[in-house]
Amino acid sequence: MSGMKNSPFGKRLRASHREEDESPRRGRTLFGVGPADPSASTSTSDSRAGPSSETTFAQHSPRRDYGDRFVPSRDSGDIRTSFHLLEEGGPSTPKKNRIIPSESDAQKEQANSMFNSILQTEVTPPSPVRSLAIGGMPPTTPTRRRLFTYKSPQNPATPSRRLDDPVDEAYSMSPVRAQSRAILESPRRTFRTVCKTPYRVLDAPELADDFYLNLVDWSSTNILGVGLGACVYLWTAHNAHVSKLCDLTDIGDTISSVSWVQKGTTLAIGTLSGQLQIYDANTLTLTRTYQQAHSQRIGALAWNAHILSSGSRDRMVHHRDVREAGDRPFKRCTGHRQEVCGLKWSGDGGAASANLASGGNDNKVCIWDLRGSRRPQGPGNVAPAPGDEAGDSPVWKFHEHTAAVKALAWDPHVSGVLATGGGTQDKHIRFWNVVNGSMTGSLDTGSQVCNLIWSTTSHELVSTHGFSSTTAQNQICLWKYPSMNMVASLTGHTNRVLYLAMSPDGETIVTGAGDETLRFWNAFPKAEKNPRGRESQLDYAHQIR
Repeated sequence: MSGMKNSPFGKRLRASHREEDESPRRGRTLFGVGPADPSASTSTSDSRAGPSSETTFAQHSPRRDYGDRFVPSRDSGDIRTSFHLLEEGGPSTPKKNRIIPSESDAQKEQANSMFNSILQTEVTPPSPVRSLAIGGMPPTTPTRRRLFTYKSPQNPATPSRRLDDPVDEAYSMSPVRAQSRAILESPRRTFRTVCKTPYRVLDAPELADDFYLNLVDWSSTNILGVGLGACVYLWTAHNAHVSKLCDLTDIGDTISSVSWVQKGTTLAIGTLSGQLQIYDANTLTLTRTYQQAHSQRIGALAWNAHILSSGSRDRMVHHRDVREAGDRPFKRCTGHRQEVCGLKWSGDGGAASANLASGGNDNKVCIWDLRGSRRPQGPGNVAPAPGDEAGDSPVWKFHEHTAAVKALAWDPHVSGVLATGGGTQDKHIRFWNVVNGSMTGSLDTGSQVCNLIWSTTSHELVSTHGFSSTTAQNQICLWKYPSMNMVASLTGHTNRVLYLAMSPDGETIVTGAGDETLRFWNAFPKAEKNPRGRESQLDYAHQIR
């Protein structure tokens, strides 16, 4: 028996009995976190094992029992992460939806739609054609005589032999079905390619980063006028010559707006102090000055032949005839409760019948008719106040925008259509029919709309953007009207794109931003030649040799 105790088996048996006696006094952990009972950990130091047993317990954690299978911990509902199917550069947090798409989104959408159609055609088996009745005859209302009559058809239809058809799918070498081939061979919508990089970049130091100013304009004589601080510079496009038109440093004033006359070399300049100046760009001379045109800064200017309209922070719109030397305007318009930051004359019907659109910081858009014509009273019509003269009150007043309206553009292709863009809290481009005062459509761009301009060579619209709640910021977007599909998206500015102008040929646009740069883009195709100027095939005089 003593030999049994001293044998290796007996030693292992006694050691196992001692471990069973010590185990109730040792502290147990919950999933390896720590002792569940503080008293248990205290008793461990007083156990017979001594310090060595405590050290051993700290180094060797108890074995965990996971049951018959191991279930890993993963984020709830994140199946894509579990199978390593994350998108390119996809963070764990969901990305914000891009409201403003890039120029390739339309192509991706078309390709995805085609792929889904082909996938459904290939995966879904063709539905079997069920015969209407025996022998291919349509079913008839049964009668009492033939209700329980079971007979074979007298003239059974001869089954068609499929392989006798030379165009059957069995002989096709295509890996897809005929329906899929028809989808692939169908004509697709073509996309116009637009160069995504500017062909010229000019430095514009001291170009103000102010949403309410208008400091860039392009004349019909191909001269670009830019207001930089207290100076106005002229850049000639055909030879890139730069000349300084004026400098207001001596009087301590700053340029707040510039605007060219529709045809000619006359340039109007507004300042922060409310002064209005008229210059001749050919001779670089000052022709007329209105010292107190407004009581506050002039942020918007618009020409209609010889009539110059100015909008100011004093909430007034003044109209002056530049041919007259008087300082007083011949017409004052009051329709906004805050600063007037946008003005645009329409070209419909000539200068005599044009309408003026004004946008303000009060989120309102007003339509003015200086001829004094009144529309019938309606939801968007403003009743004239007693004593108002013709044109003193707006014909239409639109309240749908929820932020300042600076971007205004009249459609040159469709009469009476106006596009307006809202600021940071609005982010919408809205279209109006000023004939009946109704809104014809709107587009949520997802970012601040700073400027709008229509193409003269195609029915497209350009919008420039600033602050955005999405990843797309400081974009120049080209839209196809009226579908408002994205044609192209141009990026390059590092600040909000506050200024926009178009060349007289309608092919190039220039954008300015708070990053103090001017960027020139080839945005639109060349204008089509006049069909009347082409030689007619029926003109036989040109065919005589």
